[in-house]
Amino acid sequence: MENIKAYVQEHKDRFINELIELLKIPSVSADTAYSHDVFETADAVKASLEKAGCDFVEICDTPGYPIVYGEKIIDKSLPTVLVYGHYDVQPPDPMELWTSPPFEPVIKKTEIHPEGAIFARGSCDDKGQMYMHVKALEYMVQSNTLPCNVKFMIEGEEEIGSKSLSWFVERNQEKLKNDVILISDTGMISNQQPSITTGLRGLSYVEVEVTGPNRDLHSGLYGGAVANPINVLAKMIASLHDENNHITIPGFYDNVAELSLEERAEMAKAPFNLDNYKKALDLNDVYGESGYVTNERNSIRPTLDVNGIWGGYTGEGAKTVIASKAFAKISMRLVPNQDWEQITELFTKHFTSLAPAGVTVKVKPHHGGQGYVTPIDSIGYKAANMAYTETFGVPAIPVRSGGSIPIVALFEKELKSKTILMGFGLDSDAIHSPNEHFGIFNYLKGIETIPLFYKYFVELSK
Repeated sequence: MENIKAYVQEHKDRFINELIELLKIPSVSADTAYSHDVFETADAVKASLEKAGCDFVEICDTPGYPIVYGEKIIDKSLPTVLVYGHYDVQPPDPMELWTSPPFEPVIKKTEIHPEGAIFARGSCDDKGQMYMHVKALEYMVQSNTLPCNVKFMIEGEEEIGSKSLSWFVERNQEKLKNDVILISDTGMISNQQPSITTGLRGLSYVEVEVTGPNRDLHSGLYGGAVANPINVLAKMIASLHDENNHITIPGFYDNVAELSLEERAEMAKAPFNLDNYKKALDLNDVYGESGYVTNERNSIRPTLDVNGIWGGYTGEGAKTVIASKAFAKISMRLVPNQDWEQITELFTKHFTSLAPAGVTVKVKPHHGGQGYVTPIDSIGYKAANMAYTETFGVPAIPVRSGGSIPIVALFEKELKSKTILMGFGLDSDAIHSPNEHFGIFNYLKGIETIPLFYKYFVELSK
């Protein structure tokens, strides 16, 4: 362990500067205006894997953005770790809320990160966490301590549903054959208390369109005489929850697994301060489904949220119109046993049925994925826990995440492998939000910890 620490300290400035250069490339997969930048980032990832010590690296074409594949095979009789990450990032909007430009990385000290954090889009999700694995490989190659084979699969479409990844995995099962999959695209409880994510929620993401008259109308001449699509959409969305914040779609909860009181008690052991949680978000109270506490609402319970809503005139000043159309984007986070395609169908049927006379409704599914739970008695989990324990001085706590990584369930189905989620980000890192950042401590600690996972995984596999 001391050798890893010494190597990280010796090269930390270079590690930070290399990540900063990667973060400067605006690889926004959701916006075609950034397509050139996404491809440029794939080239940069390929170059970094080659420099770190992979013997073979290639950019694999897909129907969408490319996948960067790399490998270092030292002995085919040894175990193989497959590292997954993504090089695409979320759109930076709203730009005016950033305290520094999203693609001009800067290091700032914060209360949580007194040693500094890198502020940039993608710093934590997922360029920073993905790049930890590249630098961990560099250390193991340079120190001749790589104990097994390693493969990398870094994609460019995670933020838009990973459609091309499914296509790639199904066609490259032999190439991707492995003994365990390692991902750092999650977080941990704090810089003092590591945790391992053992559950992820699934996702169904849809866009809805409500259409009334064939054109925008004068609200004085037509107001009260025709259905207003924005008013109608607001009512339809409001009806999707009842007074207990329970989702009202028929059949939505049919396959939701209820955790036992014992399991909920184990979850409650994770450190959590409600007052600090509210303070960090400037809230006077929390909100959610009755009968569950905050850490259950955002992890083991399904949710439905509006992610965007628009229609009519939103420019400066007044324009008195009844819009022809109104739109919303809606995401449903799902728990294990809920099938995202079935939920999408249930939503479509129910939402369409809510439409009053005078409007028509369209539901456009975007993407989705299944939830996932990984056992805590696996070799992979034990190796990760031993690695965290060595670097942090305390064992990791198993937690379920409210986030979704839809491809984890795909990996188990297609590659028959368990996934270990070794995240080093914090809830306060503002991923998907303005001012996203990743702590220098977290970045370097990840590079220190990952080689130990390899060490213990191989030892436990014997």
